[in-house]
Amino acid sequence: MIDHLGIDVADFEASKAFYDKAMAPLGGSLLYMVPLEYTGGAKVGGYGRDRPVFWLQEGKGGQKAHQHVAFTARSRAEVDAFHAAALAAGGKDNGAPGLRPHYHPNYYGAFVFDPDGNNVEAVCHDAE
Repeated sequence: MIDHLGIDVADFEASKAFYDKAMAPLGGSLLYMVPLEYTGGAKVGGYGRDRPVFWLQEGKGGQKAHQHVAFTARSRAEVDAFHAAALAAGGKDNGAPGLRPHYHPNYYGAFVFDPDGNNVEAVCHDAE
């Protein structure tokens, strides 16, 4: 189980614009920006529904290794909406919404690459 997760991003504002749009269909939004005096001047913001669980941190020199994160969707329609919103926000397709029965029979997910090349997924595990 994940309590929270953070990734480094090369351009905080570009990533923020992407995640602002991609998270909206999942009911998520930017909930908190850490004051700069606590981060050494780097921009750090947390997204979530009720509390920040996914953090972006402005990296020095950009991303070195691409990461994968999967967000829980509450329905297959949310997965579809996430994928559409993420593409409209400038993400690159890495797997259209659909069943992935090689994971389990009800695994319905969609994948996009964010502005830094991270593999971002929304997944619903419920039967239709």
